[in-house]
Amino acid sequence: MATIVKTPSNTWKAVIRRKGWPTTARTFRIKRDAEDWARNVEDEMRRGIFVARASTGHFTVKSALERYLREVTPTKKPSTQITERKKAKILVQRLGQYGLAVLTPDLVANYRDERLAEGKSPNTVRLDMALLGHLYTTAIREWGLGLVYNPVANVRRPSPGQGRNRRLSWSEMRRLLRECDAHSNPMLGWSVRIALYTAMRQGEILSLTRDQVNLQRRIVYLTDTKNNSARTVPLSNRAANVFRQVMANPVRPPDTDLLFFGEPGRDDIRRPYCINKVWSDAVKRAGISNLRFHDLRHESVSRLVELGLTDQEVAAISGHKSMQMLKRYTHLRAEDLVDRLDTAKRR
Repeated sequence: MATIVKTPSNTWKAVIRRKGWPTTARTFRIKRDAEDWARNVEDEMRRGIFVARASTGHFTVKSALERYLREVTPTKKPSTQITERKKAKILVQRLGQYGLAVLTPDLVANYRDERLAEGKSPNTVRLDMALLGHLYTTAIREWGLGLVYNPVANVRRPSPGQGRNRRLSWSEMRRLLRECDAHSNPMLGWSVRIALYTAMRQGEILSLTRDQVNLQRRIVYLTDTKNNSARTVPLSNRAANVFRQVMANPVRPPDTDLLFFGEPGRDDIRRPYCINKVWSDAVKRAGISNLRFHDLRHESVSRLVELGLTDQEVAAISGHKSMQMLKRYTHLRAEDLVDRLDTAKRR
């Protein structure tokens, strides 16, 4: 049975103590409201469906995101941590003032539509919503905040679209490699060639250490991958030759095994080579537009398909787990298909 008492401030406090449940209390201005609340809570306790919703009262989207960034984000990959912190800033700016229990699907849908209207890509907005949705999932399952539902779960996410299909022409590739080789640090040209010859991701290349490369067997063993599945990448002769130059780098400092190393930070820790700025500058000098470093992986995978490798063989090299995802990266040149069609007719 609930206990309802009048407080010195002329409000009414309802306290419920029931075996098997934590003590629950709430204060109301009117006694009838306190009685109604206590009756509903006791009924939910009898039926085993009571949720302590009061614990969400002091949590806004901003404070919840701050806790998420402290407790959850550090468990993820460094690149993901950087991305989540950037996305959290936008979410805090637009939705941070709302209480967790107050945010509705309508508000989330408005956020989605506003971001799309600003010209943000559908995939960017999808990732924003994914972070917000996982925040609610964590709050419900792990933090026990008593939220009734996840408002993001019922909101339609933008279609991811067809993805990029940027291919490099031979002229663009020659200009790009020439500008990369002209840079004072040879690691820029080496990393670009490795991406073109092996279909490895930028993060996979820049995090490589000497013990991951076996030039006798012509393989690279990757442990830190996007999908957390280790894989072994075979090296062509061209790729192996680039790795020989990388491994023989005469200026590698003795305090690191990284193949692509940067200068020590303020904490005296040496991290991977930071390529983004020098890459962008090289692309501009080469007179190439709309080219990202990740497009080199796209180009490499497409070339593997053009060489006649099967989807399974290409996936073993690139690390794609889904044939559907692999299909997004393999855009074959029409002129190459014409040659193959003519060859097939002569057989």
